Amino acid sequence: MARYGTDHKEATRRRLIATAGRRFKSDGFDGSGISTLVADAGLTNGAFYGHFASKDDLIANVVAEQLAAQTARIAALPAGLASVEAFVGAYLSPAHRDDVAGGCPSAALLDEITRCDEAARQAYTDGARTLIAAVARLLDFGDEQDANARAVGLFALLVASLQAARAVTDSDLSDRILVASHANAMTLATAPFPPSSSQDQDSK
Repeated sequence: MARYGTDHKEATRRRLIATAGRRFKSDGFDGSGISTLVADAGLTNGAFYGHFASKDDLIANVVAEQLAAQTARIAALPAGLASVEAFVGAYLSPAHRDDVAGGCPSAALLDEITRCDEAARQAYTDGARTLIAAVARLLDFGDEQDANARAVGLFALLVASLQAARAVTDSDLSDRILVASHANAMTLATAPFPPSSSQDQDSK
């Protein structure tokens, strides 16, 4: 019997991570077992353990991959306010709100990641740090520290806003949350930012 090569094994692993990412964001980490996760990828339970030690191992890899893919899309944008507007507009769009399985991993899974093991939380920490840095690059208008502060605030605002827009049952209220959050996000991106305490110390 012919053995599959390294490329095939890696492609299978990535397919499992991709399909599990969609399933996790749609149903939650506890919403499906390994049988469902491997079936989504067209695999068997036995094949799963050729790629991951456990479901927790898969979760950590999914978290890392989801954030890396999101960061890559942001990193591909040119720096500047036009890219910030495009990013914010797409993130706070009705289409993104309605596409939980294909959307932002933070908005879909953040409350569950908080209760995960150390590996998944570390994967999220590393991924979030890199994503925030990518957003800061878009916002860097000559002051790196200011850009980083804005990026942290923008990240938190966008994730919480999308979660709220998805949570409410009133579609009109959901739409208004998106519109208001878009305005607030752009204000955060462009309004004068108060100096940090370290900047205050430097000026003394």
